[in-house]
Amino acid sequence: MTIHTVAPGETVYTIARQYGVPPSRIISDNMLTDPSNLVVGQTLVILFYNQVHIVEPGESLFTIAQNYGTTTKSLLRNNPQLRGNPTIYEGQPIVIDYQSVIRGKLTTNGYAYPFIDLDTLRMTLPYLTYLTVFTYGFMPTGELVVPDDEEIIALAREYGVAPMMMLSTLTAEGRFSNDLSTQLLTNPTLQTTVIQNVIDTLVAKNYYGLEIDFEYVKPEERDAYTEFIRRMTEAANAQGFPVGVALAPKTSADQPGLLYEAHDYPAIGAIADFVLLMTYEWGYTYSPPMAVAPIDKVEAVVNYALTEIPAEKINMGVPNYGYDWPLPFIEGESRARSLSNTAAVDLARRYRVEIMHDPVAMSPFFNYTSEDGQRHEVWFEDATSIEAKLNLATRENLRGVAIWNIMRYFPQLWLVANGAWIIEDLPI
Repeated sequence: MTIHTVAPGETVYTIARQYGVPPSRIISDNMLTDPSNLVVGQTLVILFYNQVHIVEPGESLFTIAQNYGTTTKSLLRNNPQLRGNPTIYEGQPIVIDYQSVIRGKLTTNGYAYPFIDLDTLRMTLPYLTYLTVFTYGFMPTGELVVPDDEEIIALAREYGVAPMMMLSTLTAEGRFSNDLSTQLLTNPTLQTTVIQNVIDTLVAKNYYGLEIDFEYVKPEERDAYTEFIRRMTEAANAQGFPVGVALAPKTSADQPGLLYEAHDYPAIGAIADFVLLMTYEWGYTYSPPMAVAPIDKVEAVVNYALTEIPAEKINMGVPNYGYDWPLPFIEGESRARSLSNTAAVDLARRYRVEIMHDPVAMSPFFNYTSEDGQRHEVWFEDATSIEAKLNLATRENLRGVAIWNIMRYFPQLWLVANGAWIIEDLPI
C-alpha cells in the first residue's frame, strides 16, 4: 500500500503509470467522485495486488475463499468494488490478497445509529470486528429507551461482526443528562432495575456485549459512577457479556472540567473489559478552526492512559468527519457545520483550492471563499491522517481503534486499515 498526494498537473492516468497499476482500480478503490478532476493535495490509496482470481462458472465467493484458504469476509475487504455484496459473476476479477507489509493487528469498532443506510452498513461491515449501536437510554423508572436495532444486529451477525449494545445518558433532545445520571447513581434500587433490564436485553436481542457512555457526570459522583460500572460489569460478565466504557480524553488524573473529572481512568480501567478513549472533537462545532483529532493531542491522551490502563484494554477513537468554519471565527457566535471527508474533497474541488497538510496535527485542511464572499476554513481526515492514527495505535500496542462514526462511508479509511493491518475477527 502506498498513499499518494496529488501534485499539480497530475491525473489518475499519470499516477497509475507511475505505480504500474490500472487507473480504473485507483478510481474504483478510492471511489473517486470526479476522477478527471483531481485536487492538488488530495490523497489516493494505491494498492498492489498479489493474487487475482477470475471467477469461473458455478463459483461463489464462499467457494473461492475455501479454495484459497481464506474467508468470505476477507475477500469482501479486499474487493471494495463489491460494496459488501457477495454476489459475483463469471469472468469477474477477485483480489485474493495484496502485496503488503503488515504493520500489526487491530480490532475495529464502528458506531452507528439504528437508522444508518443499509447499503453503507453492508459496505462497512466486512472491515469491522464490532458494531456498536448508538444508543439505549433509560427512564427514571429504570425502563430502557429502546432503539429500533433488530435489523442491524442481524446484519452484523450475518457478516461475522460482534454487535454491541450501548447504554448512555443521552436524552431524546440529543444531550447527555447529568440529572439522569444523578438519579441513577444515587439510587441503588434503580441501578438494580437498570442492570437487570440491560442483561435481559443483551440476551433477548442476541448482543455480543455492552458499552457504557455516561458523559458530564458530576464530579462528586465519580466514585458512585465507578461503583455502577463495577456492578454492571460483574452482572454482564456473569452472563458471558464483555463490557466497555467510554472515557473522556484526559491527559492527567486531575484534569479539570465537567467532562473529565468523574472519569477515573485507573479505577474504570481495572473494572472494564476494555475502554474507548474519545480522542476526537478538539475541533468541533463551536471551537476555533482546527483538526478534529490532531495527532499530537491524541498521542498525549494515549500516553496518559497507558500510565493507568493496560494497552490491551485500550481502544483509540478515530473520527470519520470534518468541519467547515465560517471566518473570521467569533467566540460564542461562530458555528461550524459537519461534513464527510469525501464531501470536504469535493468542496476543495468546487472552489479550486489546494488541500494543505498540517505537520503537527498531521491533518488536512484548506481555505476557500464561497459565492457570497464568505471565507471558510475546513479540517477533515484523509488517508495520511488515518495512517498516522493507526500507526500510533500499533506503536503503543493498543487493543484497537473505534470509529466515530460509520454513518458516512469513507473508502480511504478502510483501504488504509485493510492495506497494512490485519483486522481481527471474533468467533461469534
